[in-house]
Amino acid sequence: FHYGHARLFEKIKKMFKHVHLIIGVCLDTDIIQSKGMPIMNDQERRESVTHCKWVDEVVEGPWVITEEYLDKIGAHYIAHDPEPYKYKNIDDLYGVFKEKKRFIATTRTDGISTTDI
Repeated sequence: FHYGHARLFEKIKKMFKHVHLIIGVCLDTDIIQSKGMPIMNDQERRESVTHCKWVDEVVEGPWVITEEYLDKIGAHYIAHDPEPYKYKNIDDLYGVFKEKKRFIATTRTDGISTTDI
């Protein structure tokens, strides 16, 4: 969790007057498999995100999100930058949400990246 995420959460909160912002934090096993060893463990990441003033709720989120999961947590949309996010044999993890109009395109903060950290 870094200041780019906090800025993103702020932007989303300001996009919609009555948004209840739910943030998913992945488990360490998913992070290690997909990106490498995390700096903070999943409990520390959840705790950090919980204390961000723009966040209303934090959930344990899977790396690969499904529509069923969004419905389960009561989320209407998923937000991410619009670039296709390739993962294993999936061309774009967010493609199904884009097709079904459940996707909100966001922008990244220049100069900060989880992968680079």
